[in-house]
Amino acid sequence: MRAENQSSMSQFLLLGLPIPPGQQGVFFTLFLGMYLTTVLGNLLIILLIRLDSRLHTPMYFFLSHLAFSDLSLSSVTVPKMLRNMQTRQQSISYGGCISQLYFFILFASLDNFLLAVMAYDRYVAISQPLHYTTIMREGLCVVLVAGSWVLSCGNALLYSLLLVRLMRPENQSSVSQFLLLGLPIPPGQQGVFFTLFLGMYLTTVLGNLLIILLIRLDSRLHTPMYFFLSHLAFSDLSLSSVTVPKMLRNMQTQQQSISYGGCISQLYFFMLFAGLDNFLLAVMAYDRYVAICHPLHYTSIMREGLCVLLVADSWVLSCVIALLYCLLLVRLSFCADNAITHYFCDLAALLKLSCSDTFLNELVIFTVGGMISFLCIGVILGSYIRIGTIILRVPSTKRLYKAFSTCGSHLSVVSLYYGTATGVYFFSSSWGSKDIIASVMYTVVTPMLNPFIYSLRNRDIKQALEMCVNRIKFFKWHSLNPLVAVRSTGKYIS
Repeated sequence: MRAENQSSMSQFLLLGLPIPPGQQGVFFTLFLGMYLTTVLGNLLIILLIRLDSRLHTPMYFFLSHLAFSDLSLSSVTVPKMLRNMQTRQQSISYGGCISQLYFFILFASLDNFLLAVMAYDRYVAISQPLHYTTIMREGLCVVLVAGSWVLSCGNALLYSLLLVRLMRPENQSSVSQFLLLGLPIPPGQQGVFFTLFLGMYLTTVLGNLLIILLIRLDSRLHTPMYFFLSHLAFSDLSLSSVTVPKMLRNMQTQQQSISYGGCISQLYFFMLFAGLDNFLLAVMAYDRYVAICHPLHYTSIMREGLCVLLVADSWVLSCVIALLYCLLLVRLSFCADNAITHYFCDLAALLKLSCSDTFLNELVIFTVGGMISFLCIGVILGSYIRIGTIILRVPSTKRLYKAFSTCGSHLSVVSLYYGTATGVYFFSSSWGSKDIIASVMYTVVTPMLNPFIYSLRNRDIKQALEMCVNRIKFFKWHSLNPLVAVRSTGKYIS
């Protein structure tokens, strides 16, 4: 985000290794041989582990990821170095430098985490051999690897974004902050809308936290569907928390500014959790398809490892896509106008302010965003079309009721999530307000209503809530009547 009149660097020079003149060919051959050995060796390890069922153990599962990480770490740096040695062209573009740095930190961090995980695996294998299979179960192994990936992505993102801030010359006149114009609220009604949105946000926070708490406390809800639901509740809660508190603060203080770093961070996390919502809704649709179309094989298909892997993939893909959009945005220059006609740092609104050529950004958004939307909506539609086909083959009231009770809540959430935005764009007459209204619907309204949909339409959630309330009443009553404990147990409880 650089102003048009700055003097910024568009590329860097990699001076390479201090190789004596005349020995470039020898070192090129040496490093090429080492790199090819690295590639072939690690690919062979991954292939052998995949093909041999005897190697499908936690240790070799971690080893396969370590081999992939080592292969990727070398591929981030060595091919560029070899190309520079061969062509004597030492330049690297600004975007290429940032990208190389990000992936280098990512895979270097991943190596560290995986080595630590493998050390823990060896500790369990030697110290507790009889309990090894129960401790190092498939779900835990996938969680450890997925956690390593997520932490590595976050670590690399943090360093990259901080470096992007520093890689701007001191003599530039850059945009240091933006103005969020907020919602088009009529004068004198700020207090009413502040109270309304504050109530909706608190309802969202409490509702989604309650869903997560009930799923954690009630062992009957420890199933794939509720595992995905807990992550969806966390994603909805986070999506609202990224934008609404800042909007409420601006409405209360009339201070509309947001710093450059705050804008980029808000945009990143907004796209992360918005993308995560899409992926999780698709994963939950697939879960419902398996539950109805393959009920006898449900537990074997939707096993713990697959569920964790699906959620981990959703997180990783969302992180990568959000990072891609942010890195492309950071490269753009901006004019003097820094007023964003939105209540948060929306990507489309920021692109409109840019003085640079945004063709690449728009191309990536159209391509990547289109592919992700097509994938998620395709999985949802395909799952429900298949469910409808199975049910209608032998229609009966009992089967229809069972399918509706199984899919009703998820189908309602999907309809609310995609239907509101579609309705806004098709039926709103003001093109300028469509983005704002749609954003309010899926950042404020939808996350608030989702807990109610799953609570009111779901018998298991109702039972878990009743059990939780009864448990609270029980402990409260006993704390107020300690003598009852004496009569029932013979011991006084203070």
